[in-house]
Amino acid sequence: MSGTESNTYEGFTAEERAAMKEHAQEQKKAARRGSRADKAAEAERDVLAKIAEMQGPDRILAERVHAIVTANAPVLAPKLWYGMPAYALDGKVVCFFQSAEKFKARYATLGFNDLAKLDEGTMWPTAFALTEVTAEAEERITALVKQAVS
Repeated sequence: MSGTESNTYEGFTAEERAAMKEHAQEQKKAARRGSRADKAAEAERDVLAKIAEMQGPDRILAERVHAIVTANAPVLAPKLWYGMPAYALDGKVVCFFQSAEKFKARYATLGFNDLAKLDEGTMWPTAFALTEVTAEAEERITALVKQAVS
């Protein structure tokens, strides 16, 4: 490496560190919960509370995504994941919403993890920018969520 190259690792951003701390707290809280039904009910309350804390457009988007996912993929259980609403199958996150504000991004994101059955050939999208939930976007989200758990 030459002396003119700058490959300094700056580490995680403050937002990323905060998300990791939230994830650790979520794990501890989940471990302390009682019965399976109590865990599910409390996890959903946590998700709804987190959505209610969001500002303006992020809150509106998260509310719509939550409604679409819970209506069209009832097998997915809402839970917090790195401080964001997520939806899991047998405890493993299938899809999640990431607010624009939390990571100072230009748009919110609807993402899918590798458990989601979105496979299409040798390459397919797993994250989608979301700026508004129009009727067309709602149809697309519905189709993606149903396919993810098919």
